[in-house]
Amino acid sequence: MARDIHKPGSSLPPYFGIDPDAALADLGAPASTAGFAEIAAACAQGRADLASRGLNEEGRKELRLFSTWEITRYLIPVAQAHFRRVLKANPDLPQGRSETEGGAKWFTLDEVLRLRAHFGAQGSKAKDYLPYRPEGLPAKMVAVANFKGGVGKTSTAAHLAMSAALDGYKVLVIDLDSQGSMTSIFGGRVEDEWQTAFPLLARHYGEHLRAENQRRLDRGDAPQPLDEALDAAMEMTAGDVIQPTHWPSIDLIGAQLNLYWAEFQIPVWRMAARSWKLWDALTERLEADGVLDQYDVIFIDTPPALGYLTINGLSAADILLVPMGASFLEFDSTGRFFDMLHSTFASIEEGENLAARALGRPGLNFEWDAVRTVITRYDGAQQGELAALMQAYMGPVLSPHKQDFTALIGQAGEQVSGIYEADYRDFNRETYARGRETFDETYAAFKKLLAGVWRREVLQQQRAAE
Repeated sequence: MARDIHKPGSSLPPYFGIDPDAALADLGAPASTAGFAEIAAACAQGRADLASRGLNEEGRKELRLFSTWEITRYLIPVAQAHFRRVLKANPDLPQGRSETEGGAKWFTLDEVLRLRAHFGAQGSKAKDYLPYRPEGLPAKMVAVANFKGGVGKTSTAAHLAMSAALDGYKVLVIDLDSQGSMTSIFGGRVEDEWQTAFPLLARHYGEHLRAENQRRLDRGDAPQPLDEALDAAMEMTAGDVIQPTHWPSIDLIGAQLNLYWAEFQIPVWRMAARSWKLWDALTERLEADGVLDQYDVIFIDTPPALGYLTINGLSAADILLVPMGASFLEFDSTGRFFDMLHSTFASIEEGENLAARALGRPGLNFEWDAVRTVITRYDGAQQGELAALMQAYMGPVLSPHKQDFTALIGQAGEQVSGIYEADYRDFNRETYARGRETFDETYAAFKKLLAGVWRREVLQQQRAAE
């Protein structure tokens, strides 16, 4: 006879014994459309409260100072004693400030950059005081993308941008995600879509429409009118939407909810002008406005969907990074993401090349300098076997470095900041060193990729000149 495991007094699962009347008492009133506004307002108030933590008296984010220990360990590869001797011998260099009599010296990042430039010019040529950056080549654009949410896409892009800035690169961050998380991390202020990348896309379309209208007039046809929005966009450049951040070597093109309107507007423009190459819009506007000559690296944070904004970001990118977790669902989703990338870009190439062949013009061929996936939020104790399996199937496309999840990540997320913005004095030094090590390794893997891409271009130019 079967034994009844649910004896009186035994502990039952919580889904047994639910009283409908008690459930009704806890239920509350039915929801309405107006209720969404109330929820949104409450979240906005909470978001403003959380985002205000760490702001200065002007209500803006302010980057912390860096100590001599931190500078000589992470930023400028010299011994502390030699660092102090150089400062003493060069009183015109930043000398730092002490919070207590005889205490450690602290420096702003601007001062660190000046010190690095001095060591780069006067120090040992055997040391890499300045990051590798070939002259005469444009900035490299890096898109961080995946349509699976929660994989650390924005966090990865933000920390790579901060790492590159600490390393001495001049960085631009472009937020194409209307959720604006990247914008919040860098303290950006964006009132509407006219302070986002939207006017750059609109101007690219407007310029195409003007050229098309001239051809219409030459044929004796009536032109298509430009609406007020396009007229306004035609007066704007990238400089109008780029804003400085609390990082002296990181600038931002921010995002906010209205940017999502582009997902509806772009297909309307495309239907009105089928010859408009929407996938070139971001690249060509940044190039025309001189942005690619003003920066070293441009990071593009894309929405978690393969829409028109993501297509622009991916098309503009030289390097594509795809963060993913070490789980079956994320592995499966990432594979589908690459399948969708293939379908989307192959379809664009097929359509364009059909017309190009008919007109005897060169065909379209999308190409990226490098594509890598990187495992984020990694738990070696639980995910080692699956990560090894993923590596076996994906091969060199999957970076062998795995970005561990650390307590430092959680604290930074609570403070709406990045790991590199955390003050190590809030931990002991070794805890801090272990916490940031995984992000340093992530950046090292990326920097190796970046250096290889630039070096390949240099060698190609040299061979072409021979």
